[in-house]
Amino acid sequence: MTTTGGGTMAPSDDRAQMRERMGTWGAWIGALTAVPAELGRPAARRAEELGFPCLWFPEGMGVRESFSNAAVLLGATERILVASGIANVWARDAIAAASASRTLNDSFDGRFLLGLGVSHPPQVDPRGQTTYLKPVAKMREYLRQIERGAFESPDGGAAPQEDRVDTIIAALRPPMLEVARDLSLGAHPYLVPVEHTVRAREILGDDPILAVEHKAIIETDPERARARARAGIGWYLGIDNYRRNLLWMGYGEEDIANGGSDRLIDDLVAHGDAETVVAKLHGHLEAGADHVAIQPLGEEDDPCGLRILEKLAPLLG
Repeated sequence: MTTTGGGTMAPSDDRAQMRERMGTWGAWIGALTAVPAELGRPAARRAEELGFPCLWFPEGMGVRESFSNAAVLLGATERILVASGIANVWARDAIAAASASRTLNDSFDGRFLLGLGVSHPPQVDPRGQTTYLKPVAKMREYLRQIERGAFESPDGGAAPQEDRVDTIIAALRPPMLEVARDLSLGAHPYLVPVEHTVRAREILGDDPILAVEHKAIIETDPERARARARAGIGWYLGIDNYRRNLLWMGYGEEDIANGGSDRLIDDLVAHGDAETVVAKLHGHLEAGADHVAIQPLGEEDDPCGLRILEKLAPLLG
């Protein structure tokens, strides 16, 4: 392992191998944190059938726990890499997360990627066990605990190579992007415009993985598309972490208020016909992303957004 900035960063070979496994395009299905397994399992299988090499899923507050949910999705599929986007670091200690990751990879042919994030105060403070404080320091120490737990045997010796735990970190602003650069495989930014990808790549440098989430709707009427987009991202615009990141991107308070300006909505949610959406998603690749995780904003009769993924998949190449 190579040390930098007082921490440990993943070797280039590890990053290169994971970059190849993840591929260029991923399916990011938000509903997998809420729908029952009878819907989650076929959604995961459909993403695999459509040719997506990586499937991302979130961890909500009090809905579906991340690692047990990953086991459901891995058990329903055969080849696809399943990535937590993200597992909440306040929900379990670092050694528990590392142990769960190793168990999943041992049980499912190494198909699990541990995505970690600090989440947000409304999803942490109600747990009653901790208070959301110093998130960057929390993530840095959490990763170092995983490193110590994964690499040291009880007698202090080095653990086998296969016991190492690969992580990717939800990161928006420079301090957390630096943690992702120095202590993990790379960064998984969420709810970001293409300009963020430019800045993130500058901070990360060339080697770390940059896997960007971006939302998509197939709808050619701009007003209908924006109404659906506002319904899909309205909660996030009230969260301070996202608000501060968007201000850093150059948006004004007026862009963030009242469900988001047309400019903001168009930058955060790709909409139009399938060809237009794919062209917008390609913007992240041109800006320096290695991987774009497409999150379809589903509807009541299609909560996992499979119809959108089915229209986009043939055009991705």
